[in-house]
Amino acid sequence: MTTASLEAPRAKKNRSAQGGSKPKDPWGSPAVYFIALVVVALTVAPVAYIVLGGFRDNSQITVDPAGFPSPWRPETYAHILQSSSFWHQFLNSTIAALFTAVLVIALGLSASYVLARYKFRGRGLMFGLFAAGLMFPITVAITPLFILLNNLHLTNSLIGVILPQVAFGLPTTIIILVPFLQAIPEEIEEAAAVDGCSRLRFYFKMVLPLSLPGVLTTGILTFVASWNSYLLPLFVLSDTNSFTLPLGVQQFRGVHGSDTAAVLAFTSLSMIPALLFFTAFERRIVGGLQGAVKG
Repeated sequence: MTTASLEAPRAKKNRSAQGGSKPKDPWGSPAVYFIALVVVALTVAPVAYIVLGGFRDNSQITVDPAGFPSPWRPETYAHILQSSSFWHQFLNSTIAALFTAVLVIALGLSASYVLARYKFRGRGLMFGLFAAGLMFPITVAITPLFILLNNLHLTNSLIGVILPQVAFGLPTTIIILVPFLQAIPEEIEEAAAVDGCSRLRFYFKMVLPLSLPGVLTTGILTFVASWNSYLLPLFVLSDTNSFTLPLGVQQFRGVHGSDTAAVLAFTSLSMIPALLFFTAFERRIVGGLQGAVKG
């Protein structure tokens, strides 16, 4: 009996087994897509309602709360954009978010570099303390924090908002950046030292570029969190000239509570910058988090 005659039944059996198995759907399960569409709809629908509501007038909202603008009323948005108070609050939110993000990146990257590249007694304990900071939201410490800021005369100023946001943003930043810095091969640092590169120069020339995905991720998350922060500015800021946009929405609603369309327009203008910023850098955030997990 030849080898071909022995392999023929075996090949026939393999083909029959493959023919009996159900081919896999290259697009995945339809149930997964259905669930994803439901989640997307539940997420996008409130945002779309607020944005479209600003293009309607109060009579349209009263007659058909869930309808589309008919006709469209862009003058509501135009009136708010012409308001000096809106742009003043926009500037305050931008200053607070930018300074918070820059300080969190600078301090977090420096602390992460020490924890990741230096061996010293208590390093694990220090990293554990930063990790434990993730379990304490700012709402838990808001009362003693207000007392501390009041004693330091930092209330009713953006500095009193920025410094606590930096402190509460450091744990997340360090948890994300430490794996990035640990993944940098020690041979690179040794080769740089042989070439006469100091530790400080190595930090700026090598560490910062190699950890850029994690830096961008933490910076974006910190910026968006500061932009949307409400509770801390509510406790710290009392002067309307220092209000950020979340407080401006509350103030605007108190003054124009009966004008629902204007309130929706002001709310949408307040949240659109954060949404656009987050959407533009979404891939950076996902890539940075994946790099932290791999590291």
